[in-house]
Amino acid sequence: MYAQASLPHHVKIVEVGPRDGLQNEKDTIAAAVKVELIDRLSRAGFANIEAASFVSPKWVPQMATSSEVMAAIARRPGVVYSALTPNMQGFDAALAAGAGEVVIFGSASEAFSQKNINCSIVESIARFEGVAKAAKEHGVRLRGSISCAFGCPYQGEVPLDAVADVVGRMRDLGCDEIDIADTIGVATPRQTQAVMLRAAREFDVKRLSGHFHDTYGQALANIYASLEVGIAIYHSSVSGLGGCPYAKGATGNVATEDVLYLMRGLGIDTGIDLDLVVDAGQFISAHLGRKGASRAGNAIAAKRAG
Repeated sequence: MYAQASLPHHVKIVEVGPRDGLQNEKDTIAAAVKVELIDRLSRAGFANIEAASFVSPKWVPQMATSSEVMAAIARRPGVVYSALTPNMQGFDAALAAGAGEVVIFGSASEAFSQKNINCSIVESIARFEGVAKAAKEHGVRLRGSISCAFGCPYQGEVPLDAVADVVGRMRDLGCDEIDIADTIGVATPRQTQAVMLRAAREFDVKRLSGHFHDTYGQALANIYASLEVGIAIYHSSVSGLGGCPYAKGATGNVATEDVLYLMRGLGIDTGIDLDLVVDAGQFISAHLGRKGASRAGNAIAAKRAG
């Protein structure tokens, strides 16, 4: 038996659906639909929503409307709206759009870094020095995201020390939070705890977050395992939207509705209204013309309808 006292009393859920979830959709999604989704999520009570990505439209055409979206959303006091910023041009656009947090990214896998952004891990982190400095100068939160921390589609196993090295580099850039991401969804609970504990030797455990994909159905188990070692920030995507274009077969992020259902069952406060998130998930799934990937969300919606 696990003692309830060993788990965090409060967990922050970072909603990544509007950016990470929608960026790889093939059909263009109107800015108005993205705005409606973000506004619904804001009303549900999220303290942090990943809303935009200021990358080249050539590479991520779905995010070409990010400035328009950020200008139109109904911002709620206290909510941090985040944007992915790969370079200074992206940072300047994010700053102009009123992003409260900018996100930089690197990989714990050398092979993935080369395949994904055509440079080494060390080179990729060095590219963000200007962004990190500018973020501090302008009082904008800086978040670092580390992909393939649990496994890589090209090299397989990723050593713990490789994860720790990137965590240290992100820390030295001044990141306020660092995401440990299972980009291809291969992690299992004991491995998850080992990675998180190793990362926590380099960075404050209270500012580490878990970003899990559900390819092998292990995301909720990995979240529970992370809770046991003190991780209290998690990323999730409404209706389970998203995936990784560089990882064959990788399904989307763990569904927000499922994470909230788990937290409610554990008696852990999130400050988020599950029913409103279910509504948001049903809204975007209907727009995309397919059933959502959240089991809890679909079950709650079916119960309502029945």
